[in-house]
Amino acid sequence: MKKGTRLPVALRGYDRAQVDDLLARVAKALNGGPALRADDVRATRFDTVLRGYEPSAVDALVQECIRELQAVAPIGERPGRPRVHPGWLINWIQNARFSGAGLRTGYDVREVDAFLDRTIAGLRGVAPPITARDVRECVFRSVRLGPGYDEQEVDRFLDQLAGALERR
Repeated sequence: MKKGTRLPVALRGYDRAQVDDLLARVAKALNGGPALRADDVRATRFDTVLRGYEPSAVDALVQECIRELQAVAPIGERPGRPRVHPGWLINWIQNARFSGAGLRTGYDVREVDAFLDRTIAGLRGVAPPITARDVRECVFRSVRLGPGYDEQEVDRFLDQLAGALERR
């Protein structure tokens, strides 16, 4: 959940006090406070009032909160995808090969390789771990002339990597 998120107000919308209370409880749970289960957030209902928060904006924010709570939940309470073993993940990353960009614009080879090396180091426990969010937010410099990886191949691989890191 992004800090300082401001929700739009509508003529008829969700009760602002109820929404603010839920968001405060979620923020506390994500910062080490009292535990809050994703199912509890999912079951929450808000009253519709005059001058309340825009329902679609609140619904989208609540979905984001649910995903974040699931990500930090104990393994047994996470959504039903199987866990990925770190050893398998390290091997998979090390064996990844990307085509060259050729004459097209591509991602800088050194930056992509360095990011994957940091990811492996994190999985081995010798560096801070790289999260699925880190993978989704990583940005590489584009190169036109010089060694570059095919951008679409790298993007597809990173999407798969983020999914695998979520299942750890």
